[in-house]
Amino acid sequence: MVDPFHITADEINCLIYSYFKDSGFAHSAFVLRAEGRLEHSPHYRKHVPRGELVELLSKALLFSEVEAHWKGNAMTMSCTNQFRLLEPHTCSFDPKFPPPPLPDAQRHHVHPERVQPLQAEAENAAHAGVPQADGSLKRKASGTPSVDEPPKEKRARTNGQLEDEVEIRSPSVVETRLPAARTSAVPATPATAAAEEAPASNDMIRTASNETAASEPSEQQDDAVQLLEAHKAAVFVCGWNPVHHTILASGSKDSIVHIWDIPGPDKDGVTFAKVQPPLTCAYTAKGSDSDLTSLTWSNDGSLIAVGCYDSVLRICDSEGKAYFTHTQHDGPIFAVRFSPSGRWFLSASLDGSACIWDVKEKKLHRQFSLHKQCCLDADWISDLQFVTSGSDARIYVNDLDSQKPLRTLLGHQNEINQVKCNPSKTRLASCSDDMTGRIWNIENVDPLRHVQDSHSIVLEGHTGPVSHIVWSPITPSGEHELVATSSFDGTSRIWDSVTGECLCSFDDHKKNVYALAFSPDGRHIATAGGDGCLHIYDIRAKEKRWSWNAGTPNSSIFEIEWQQSGNLNRIAMAMEKTTVGVVDLTKVPELQ
Repeated sequence: MVDPFHITADEINCLIYSYFKDSGFAHSAFVLRAEGRLEHSPHYRKHVPRGELVELLSKALLFSEVEAHWKGNAMTMSCTNQFRLLEPHTCSFDPKFPPPPLPDAQRHHVHPERVQPLQAEAENAAHAGVPQADGSLKRKASGTPSVDEPPKEKRARTNGQLEDEVEIRSPSVVETRLPAARTSAVPATPATAAAEEAPASNDMIRTASNETAASEPSEQQDDAVQLLEAHKAAVFVCGWNPVHHTILASGSKDSIVHIWDIPGPDKDGVTFAKVQPPLTCAYTAKGSDSDLTSLTWSNDGSLIAVGCYDSVLRICDSEGKAYFTHTQHDGPIFAVRFSPSGRWFLSASLDGSACIWDVKEKKLHRQFSLHKQCCLDADWISDLQFVTSGSDARIYVNDLDSQKPLRTLLGHQNEINQVKCNPSKTRLASCSDDMTGRIWNIENVDPLRHVQDSHSIVLEGHTGPVSHIVWSPITPSGEHELVATSSFDGTSRIWDSVTGECLCSFDDHKKNVYALAFSPDGRHIATAGGDGCLHIYDIRAKEKRWSWNAGTPNSSIFEIEWQQSGNLNRIAMAMEKTTVGVVDLTKVPELQ
């Protein structure tokens, strides 16, 4: 088949030459004619209509508009943003005029080439004897290759899945239950633990002797825990608003994000049992690629952002109304972070890139193609510098205005699940599937010189992938900073971040530990996992103070966030059983 289009550089030069002459740039036209030897061109004496270059570029923009809006979804059908030559297009609409509803055929369209490598990875890991999460519970780069393997086929971007629901919807009924949960601060006897023990599953990593000796909460009523019902699927993420302390956001497997108003106890210690129905955020994805991976608030509490498997970046305001969306990434988004000032926004994706967005201008500032395989996590050092980690076992320290990394941190032997800066932003903690954590010095990064750094404090002791690492928010004067890790080996550990010494290890979970959080005052640490248990430990005493169990089946707790402010002291839980748990710790005598 003959290509119907034929464009030569000589034609382009003659077109620009005519534009220079039409615009009065006589000297520029003369230089171009001389440099390009246009008088020898067969096109030199052809008639070029005045304004032809602008006319052709206008037609190119019209084609770009058709190319960008071919999906015909709610966002593109009502897009009000103009197309420009030198700026990437971002679909947006006027919130005063909600977009029309999508036809049913478009709402549920899923790209036929979408890849789901989760099962293959789980089977391979099981044969290798590596402790694994249940199904797809390891919500990161599922199916990403190891350092020594060639990249596998990545999950393709889905088309026609974005449904932009601008009107805020409230479920008609939201029940608040006070569960008959199992709570206690005292370990049960081995006989009791054995009687209550569920049948062993393949991913349990303890021996039978360890299980019988583990602390098992006794069964009793507990009014410290509220379970909020509105989600229709497993809840993966949750986060308290940093400014408006009664506001909690939660996101589920079906991409629905709810915003709850949860009053705390009044000055007399009375807690209101009724919680009003939540708001539902706009920009809900549809289809099987709708798992939410991350959720974060801006520091001023005005915006909330979510990362999703459908590769679409979404930001809403604190009332759930649409603020910004973009499809820049070519793979699932695993991390979303606002910069300290809130001016910038960072997203990290399976496509190996990290994008920096201008929050106020609602546009892309720069895309960094950093990692060879997958960018799994990111954190801000300052408003000018940030770090990323990937499945290529590398960590990069980056500057907003430099396309190349300022520093490359080498040492991990497998994909790096998390990176976290300490409160003073002088050191970095990372954790990996190589079963270690590491502490790096990131002070005095030279913005003019790229350095490879392999010096780190290695935290060794876990026997499974290390999924989470967190810094203690408070360090007493004269003491070393503490860092905590949790692993799929069912344990969590507290470390001296300067010496690398393991100060204590907690092994009360019977399955993978999915969540880890220090209390804001630095006195306690909470862990939660696939066994449905929430454990709270006293850091100084190195002892468990209190536990709660969600019960079975579908009892996993995927994420927790601890809030302390005034008379509020509570933990939010994202739970597999489609509920959001809120633990009022002021009602737990063992923690007072």
